[in-house]
Amino acid sequence: MDKNITIPKHIGIIMDGNGRWAKKRMLPRNMGHKKGAEVFQDITRYCNELGLESVTFYAFSTENWKRPVEEVNGIMSLLKDYLKKAFDYQKENNKIVFLGDKSAFDKELYDLMIEIEEETKDRTGMVLNIALNYGSRGEIVRATKNIAKMVKNGAIDIEDIDENLFSDNLYTKGQPDPDFILRPSGEKRISNFLLWQIAYSEFIYMDVLWPDFTRKDLDNAIIEFNKRNRRFGGV
Repeated sequence: MDKNITIPKHIGIIMDGNGRWAKKRMLPRNMGHKKGAEVFQDITRYCNELGLESVTFYAFSTENWKRPVEEVNGIMSLLKDYLKKAFDYQKENNKIVFLGDKSAFDKELYDLMIEIEEETKDRTGMVLNIALNYGSRGEIVRATKNIAKMVKNGAIDIEDIDENLFSDNLYTKGQPDPDFILRPSGEKRISNFLLWQIAYSEFIYMDVLWPDFTRKDLDNAIIEFNKRNRRFGGV
């Protein structure tokens, strides 16, 4: 990466195209998810090497439960395999945060997520956010309920509610908002991802399926981001 290129603080990545990658090769869809998981691990390491503060991967949405049972079970199996290896990142000092409702997963997977978050909570390196059973509308409703409880309990007054308080009740509390959202695969939609946090994010779409995504593709996305003129509503 050119030393004159500004590295973003936070990138959000919608991992998309695993199924189409497999279909093009006449393989089961779960083979695409397996290859996509390998790419996820490599790109995570590269984001760490680049010096990002945070990276958020959209891994499994609240809507993804609608997929065929065989595919969902395959994704859960891959997820457990990855999480059991998560401590391989010890030397990288990553803090791992799971965005979404963990209670929907089986006990083994739930316990793994809790253990990993607890084990890594005091790490000072890159924050690796993994969005699982995540939907941004649900996250916003959850934050609203939390704030309503605080008002009801007398912990705060209605006048205390502002954007900072709302942000502090989201899964990404304390993290910078994404500088840009990256979606490979050629699709151009947000899919219920970080709706509050992306108010001023740039959007970068790429015609490459996630299992084919490389470090060079991420370099190109960051270079494209550097060409953008971010005015944040100003001139």
